[in-house]
Amino acid sequence: MTSFAQSERAGLCDTFFEVGPDAPTLCGDWRARDLAAHLILRERRPDAALGMFLAPLAGRTDRIQASLAQRPFEELVDTIRSGPPKWSPMALGSIDEAANLAEFFVHHEDVLRGVDPSARRQLDAAEQKAIFAALPRIGMLSLRSCRVGVVADAGSYGRRSLRSPKDDHGNVVLTGEPGEILLHIFGRVEVTDVELDGADHDVESFRKTDLGT
Repeated sequence: MTSFAQSERAGLCDTFFEVGPDAPTLCGDWRARDLAAHLILRERRPDAALGMFLAPLAGRTDRIQASLAQRPFEELVDTIRSGPPKWSPMALGSIDEAANLAEFFVHHEDVLRGVDPSARRQLDAAEQKAIFAALPRIGMLSLRSCRVGVVADAGSYGRRSLRSPKDDHGNVVLTGEPGEILLHIFGRVEVTDVELDGADHDVESFRKTDLGT
């Protein structure tokens, strides 16, 4: 079975080498080396990764990531390419695919579109299908503060609800390819090819939502 998480990991590593350590990304002021350090911290330093979710520990996480980013860029990329450490649950293929497909796809695009906002890849239909299957799980976290209902309409790949509406809100439909919808709900709204459809006040509410994981 094809592992799209592994192929995105390998593709991102290739792209890292193509653009270099100081290339811009879509992750705020992070450069490519900072993003590489983030991926290593997430996968190999669970003690430090807690700061991604717990504000009181964020300072320690930032310090460790900054220290990692000072390592030789080739070393960082080779570490990412080698995959999860053997002690990590993500070393198991099924868990790796569930935990890392979206992560590595989005961050691969963060580098590609950070360098060139118009950059678009033609994804294999099977990978688009795998991304579409992951949307509800990703949406549970990335859309947690959203008050409107969110429906993904990915054409031939299908249509499904990602979140039910709250209060007096209705649904907003996101129309596009699965990869574009995934990037959109991760907060990369300025560089995605996604159309929004719904009542004006629902669309406005969605646009104001703090998206991302």
